[in-house]
Amino acid sequence: MARPDKAAAVAELAESFRDSNGAVLTEYRGLSVKQLQDLRRSLGESASYAVAKNTLTKIAAKDAGIELEDSLLTGPTAIAFITGDPVEAAKGLRDFAKANTPLVIKGGFLEGKTLSADEINKLADLESREVLLAKLAGGMKANLSKAAALFQAPLSKTARTVAALQDKTPAETTEG
Repeated sequence: MARPDKAAAVAELAESFRDSNGAVLTEYRGLSVKQLQDLRRSLGESASYAVAKNTLTKIAAKDAGIELEDSLLTGPTAIAFITGDPVEAAKGLRDFAKANTPLVIKGGFLEGKTLSADEINKLADLESREVLLAKLAGGMKANLSKAAALFQAPLSKTARTVAALQDKTPAETTEG
């Protein structure tokens, strides 16, 4: 029979899995308590970071309807539960791992899709959601401006032609 403290830990982890958009599993062996605190601070609002036992993590993930590969659950595991922008969280983890070599990104999942460590690093290379949306809006605005200019061109050309004809017509009548 499961001990109440383990059952509570599994329930808490399962709730974290359900409430998050995704998660990144890391190996934290060799990091000091201060470094772990710094990592939690660097993730900010976009993710929460929790150390968890592999067996409890596997049970909690299964309870939440998530299949985790066994290769992700080897060695000491800590999980970054992504609640905000996944790109921001991936960047925070990647940058921290570069500065603190003991942190190893194992892999994870995002919106139901399993991600390898390389895919998480590629995700970190993307620009943030806000920047991508701003670029999209800028591109759309430029295309709309071009379309408006195209629609105005025939009208202005017609107006110039009519004006030229009006200028030419009085000159011909006075000569004749």
